[in-house]
Amino acid sequence: MSKLALYGGTPIIREKDAKLFHWPIVNDAMRKAQLDVLESGNMSGTDISRKFEEEFAKWNGVKYALSHNTGTNSLLSAMYGVGLGPGDELICPSVTYWASCTAALSLGAAVVFCDICEKDLQIDPESFEAHITPRTKAVMVVHYMACPADMDKIMAIARKHNIKVIEDVSHAQGGHYKGKLLGTFGDAAGMSLMSGKSFAIGEGGMMLTNDDEVYRRAVRFGHYDRIPTAFKKEEYASTNIVPFGGQKFRMHQISSAMGLEQLKKYDAEIAEIDKAMKYFWKGIEDVKGLRMIYPEDPGSDKSGWYASRFGYEPEAFSGVSNAAFAKALNAEVNGEFSSGCNFPLHHSEVFYTTDIFGHGKPTAALNLPEGTDVRALTGTLPVADKISSRLLGEPWFKHYEPTKIDLYIEAVHKVAENHQELLAEEKEESTLGNIALTHRRK
Repeated sequence: MSKLALYGGTPIIREKDAKLFHWPIVNDAMRKAQLDVLESGNMSGTDISRKFEEEFAKWNGVKYALSHNTGTNSLLSAMYGVGLGPGDELICPSVTYWASCTAALSLGAAVVFCDICEKDLQIDPESFEAHITPRTKAVMVVHYMACPADMDKIMAIARKHNIKVIEDVSHAQGGHYKGKLLGTFGDAAGMSLMSGKSFAIGEGGMMLTNDDEVYRRAVRFGHYDRIPTAFKKEEYASTNIVPFGGQKFRMHQISSAMGLEQLKKYDAEIAEIDKAMKYFWKGIEDVKGLRMIYPEDPGSDKSGWYASRFGYEPEAFSGVSNAAFAKALNAEVNGEFSSGCNFPLHHSEVFYTTDIFGHGKPTAALNLPEGTDVRALTGTLPVADKISSRLLGEPWFKHYEPTKIDLYIEAVHKVAENHQELLAEEKEESTLGNIALTHRRK
């Protein structure tokens, strides 16, 4: 009988401990906060949201925090806030979730994709600079899968070319780069706070900035009730409080109430996650062909380890694909491992040929000089094209329980030692990655 559970062997874990992975951790204070909002009928107010913004801004050490109904809209507000508009180009790493950049199209801008670094999955500074054109208005720096991007290099390039910097911190709330919180380097930042993220409040987003004008523009775009507090009456007399974006982005106050309680315990929770994940890695660091992805700089970290990945070298396992390796791991422990990463967005026709709004020509090229080849602006991105085949997703332990984590360590060793059995596994078609449905639970 095969040693691997995938082929009839005895699995290491038959029934996993759901508590070890359950998220978010809900306490009595969170339950009471939600109930208070419901019973007061104050779901659509902004008083609790403004308190949440105040505390969130203090936590991050920034002047402004502006709450939103989704992380996607917080990023859209940041784009509008820095002045991204018709005929502009936004540079974004190709390997990220679609919400990092797609809203730029609704502002009349085009998205130009750049490559990532294989060592840490973050935006490649050299590729970023190589993709700058006279129309480049801003860069979207995604702190992808909990790792911080190289903000020293990114900021130097951006300032050299007079480019606005937006940080997408959806994967790394509370994370640090060289001791400074992510989301506080650029001109603006946006982040998702939906229930699957490490800072989870149900649904919502937050925009951060220290720039008065960025904040005022974001308010005027989708926060009609804030306009009288951000502008003098004579500044909006001709338009009244009609939002320029025609949108209403306010956060539901149940989410805000959740957020206030999360702030009280978040640092302690992600510290425990960090301890658990590092324990797991200490147990498998001797397995050749697996590579921990973690920032090297002192003072930098992976915060809550959201969607964390590690490097996988098929060459070290006789050419066995990461998909087959993950399948074998999951058979041993009843799930929690995965393969690959996000679909590289530069392969989506949305950013080249799709006529989204019925203008009779591709939306991406609508405001660019006639004859501009938007696809050519991106060109080839070799790391983005191959990276999904060289990554594995690790279990996201929420509690430091060594005895339980040891079983997952054992599974990695077992599959690695018996990987040649997987050579008989049917070859799975190569994939560029996937676009996750973030609301879906297992």
